[in-house]
Amino acid sequence: MKTVKQEFLASILKKGELYAGIILGKEGEPDHHLILLVPKSVGVNWETAKRFASTAGGELPTCREQSLLFANLKEEFQENFYWSGEQHASNSDCTWCQDFGDGDQGSYHKNNKLRARAVRRLFIL
Repeated sequence: MKTVKQEFLASILKKGELYAGIILGKEGEPDHHLILLVPKSVGVNWETAKRFASTAGGELPTCREQSLLFANLKEEFQENFYWSGEQHASNSDCTWCQDFGDGDQGSYHKNNKLRARAVRRLFIL
């Protein structure tokens, strides 16, 4: 017999997708379930990473979402830096990224070649 959680996950996940957890909404935004999509991209700049994520049916994760991915699905990532979808606030030539080796977050120039994974969000209304 399936548990409530198993039934819920079966109803929202597509083949190969992985459930990462819940991101709490900030400043009035709704909470959302975070789902890691299957495709992976290696050695791409930030613009290419954004196109890759869109083509995969999702978006690049935010920094907060990358922290959750590191906490709950670290084994699904190589020990390398992955692009986030967030530009650096004070330097528009740079974007935030997550190191899935040690958990650090930092910024890199958008022309660097990093890895990318896409996520989709299921908002809780």
